[in-house]
Amino acid sequence: MDRKDNQSPQGETARILVEFLEVAITSIVFLKGVYPSGAFERRRYMNLVVQRARHPQLRDYIHSAVFGLLPFIQKGMVERAAVIFFNTDGVPVERFVFKLAVNLSYGSKVEEADLEFSLRSFLIKLSVSESLTKVLPRDYRWEITAYFRSLPEASANKDVEQWIPTDTRQWEQPPLLTPIKSMSSEPLCVQLYIEHPSLSEPKP
Repeated sequence: MDRKDNQSPQGETARILVEFLEVAITSIVFLKGVYPSGAFERRRYMNLVVQRARHPQLRDYIHSAVFGLLPFIQKGMVERAAVIFFNTDGVPVERFVFKLAVNLSYGSKVEEADLEFSLRSFLIKLSVSESLTKVLPRDYRWEITAYFRSLPEASANKDVEQWIPTDTRQWEQPPLLTPIKSMSSEPLCVQLYIEHPSLSEPKP
């Protein structure tokens, strides 16, 4: 996507971020072996070899979910975006969480190259993070979930309509966190970590 010279710093930052999230989430799905390797193809992004979903439905699901967050990221309404793997009871087994913060008062020009250089390191770390993850149960599902700081009014924005409350259950105990990568720079801060259920979490 071409950069719009008249975009606000927040708009430009959000655009770069959602493009990154689309690639990062695809990388997570590939890393976990959710689908055969033939369901992906190698592409270049930020001068890295990354995976792109070949199946139209998979590619469209990830793309539409992430780009559906664009207007809300621009307004600072999205706190976290997560890829959740859960069992047949709807209990999460593993969560990959992106914690996001966009500085809404930032007024300077966004240095796209610097921002992309920082985000690029997340993709490098993700590609070697399999040892930090858990083996998924035989029957599992996955979804992309967004956590909003405040819920937008459905009547105010048609983009809200594609986001529905998740049926995935929450853990009763605070989860175990495994940090993957973080960055803190203007106008964007991102943390990526994996969550697993606590050892004291009640079994379903």
